[in-house]
Amino acid sequence: MSFGQDYLVVYKHRDMQGAFQEVNGMVQWLSLPERATVLDLCCGMGRHSLALADLGFRVTGVDLSQVLLDEAKRMDERSRITWIKGDMRNVPLSFQFDAIVNLFTSFGYFEEDRQNSKVLQELDRLLSPNGKFIIDFLNPDYVASHLVPYSERLADSLIIEEKRSIEGGYVKKSITIKERGKPERRYMEQVKLYRLEHFQTMLAQTSLSLDRVYGNYNGEPYDESVSPRLILVGHKQ
Repeated sequence: MSFGQDYLVVYKHRDMQGAFQEVNGMVQWLSLPERATVLDLCCGMGRHSLALADLGFRVTGVDLSQVLLDEAKRMDERSRITWIKGDMRNVPLSFQFDAIVNLFTSFGYFEEDRQNSKVLQELDRLLSPNGKFIIDFLNPDYVASHLVPYSERLADSLIIEEKRSIEGGYVKKSITIKERGKPERRYMEQVKLYRLEHFQTMLAQTSLSLDRVYGNYNGEPYDESVSPRLILVGHKQ
């Protein structure tokens, strides 16, 4: 998908309160000191970055979309966060962080495993020794058993149609936006369906160590058959 202005409409329903609750629960797993430096990798429109700043951390948000970064800056009314445009495989930063978070299924965008592995290598490079990380990913089995093939909703006088499928190891979503008097706009999103063992193999190529795996934002243990999320929590050795 082109993460532009239409993204802001399609995902407008995601709220700040929900982001704060998610982040507040997850960062407790990291036991970070006050004023710790945190990188929000693939920060999007900044909901989680702002929540991290509310918790007192020094936050940097990185995303490839200038449109989403502009929205993030608009919401960051007190300019508390450093916003950086960059590719998650080659982050334009050289200093290290106390923690890195990659939230809300912001992994698996690339077709080649090698390209997705580069993201983990960047986490490795950008984390301080003993720095902590969270990767909040989907659970492939749960996605398969709960997939909604088609949905339609109204947002700001736009009709948004979403068709979902699992093909060739990816979960795919086709989005059609209909606006009266204008041509239809179509987008495609896809995420590669990595299982826990795939992550373990990729992490083994770095100095990142997996400490815990959770199945939801409440911190329940991961169960491949029923957990809605696959949340990896670890540290740099």
